Amino acid sequence: MLLASIPSPSQGVWHLGPFPLRAYALMIIIGVIVAVWLGDRRWVAKGGEPGTVIDIAVWAVPFGLVGGRLYHVVTDYQMYFGEGRDPIDALKIWHGGLGIWGAIALGALGAWLGCRQKGVRLAPLADAVAPGIALAQAIGRWGNWWNQELYGRPSTLPWAVEIDLAHRPKDSFGVVKPEFADVSTYHPTFLYESLWCLVLAVVLIWAGKKWNLNHGRTFALYVAGYTLGRGCIELLRIDNAHEFLGLRLNTYTSLVGFLAAAAYLYLNRGKGSVPERLDDGHSYFPDADAVPDPEGDKPLDPADTEPTEDLSAVPPEERARAAEEAAATAEAARADAAEEPDAEEAEEAGTDAKAEVDAEAEDQAVAEDDAEEPREEAKAEVPAPSAESGADTADAEADDEASEPVAAGATAPAEDADAEDAEDDAERPVDDDAAVKDRA
Repeated sequence: MLLASIPSPSQGVWHLGPFPLRAYALMIIIGVIVAVWLGDRRWVAKGGEPGTVIDIAVWAVPFGLVGGRLYHVVTDYQMYFGEGRDPIDALKIWHGGLGIWGAIALGALGAWLGCRQKGVRLAPLADAVAPGIALAQAIGRWGNWWNQELYGRPSTLPWAVEIDLAHRPKDSFGVVKPEFADVSTYHPTFLYESLWCLVLAVVLIWAGKKWNLNHGRTFALYVAGYTLGRGCIELLRIDNAHEFLGLRLNTYTSLVGFLAAAAYLYLNRGKGSVPERLDDGHSYFPDADAVPDPEGDKPLDPADTEPTEDLSAVPPEERARAAEEAAATAEAARADAAEEPDAEEAEEAGTDAKAEVDAEAEDQAVAEDDAEEPREEAKAEVPAPSAESGADTADAEADDEASEPVAAGATAPAEDADAEDAEDDAERPVDDDAAVKDRA
């Protein structure tokens, strides 16, 4: 008699009117919600935009479900194809049967497509969601308990799970195998995997903070840790599966996944101090080197910047000092750029003023030359009066005036006025050639 055991539920589906509520699907949905919640919190903590993980999950989750089901159907095709089998059962995902390897492969493809649409990089996003994926698996494995599947060899341990006769291993004809007909308790491998994934999620969060596992290394650690535990758990399972050299196919898949993840971690060791870009545009991790923006409010486009050298070997103190010097240089450049337009305007204004003064001086010189030419011509045409000619002229004018009849009303004062006008005309400067000729 067993001292204790884990009982299996009598049913795993409830009907809400015409709609069935299946425990297996409910566990998966709860796991996805927890994974998205935790992944989004970690992504925001890295400096990412809130809601990004939700947007990408819209792509990754459907791809993952399809991939998981395809892997299960392909690796266990004898359950759905052949004599006495109904291929339609391959579509009944609520009956269980999701291969984690196919879910990860196609789920990663869906996540990559979502990242392309969102403009973020896959590696840092995978690091952010890795603990959430492990936690989602820990929750989702309890769906196998509701369906009485994913158990191991017979066991009498206190935590062994009870399995009904209808769910025990069957042969190709659908009949329970004789060796399991009288055995009711088995290793709860679903529980082992659930606990392993729960511990793995905690380790991923702790290790990621302690060693700054960026550049996809947190996700690689998740793959290495999960495949290590899954490979060991596969040795306990007794459900029908393809084998090669005495080992189940999933055991080989776990081995390949572990080696690939370990190689990735080794090749990318020491990248904890290397800045990592969050997206394909201009967002960086908080510890990344700052790139000064000349315009201040316009994000930099990587296509407009020159490629930077590898800073993996540069100590953080020197990178910080170099970033400060670059920022100071950029600030000085902006100040010089702000002053240069004023200097150019002042120089242009001075040039215009000088040109205007030169033009006025040239016009004045031309005007003086034009006024001087008539004076010179007048001086050349008027002969210099001598004493004798002056006396003769005066006598001739006197004789003419004496011989001319005096007009009516003419008086001596009028003659004096004419004489004064003549004197005034003689003293007035010569303005033009006509005046000079008249006086001559």
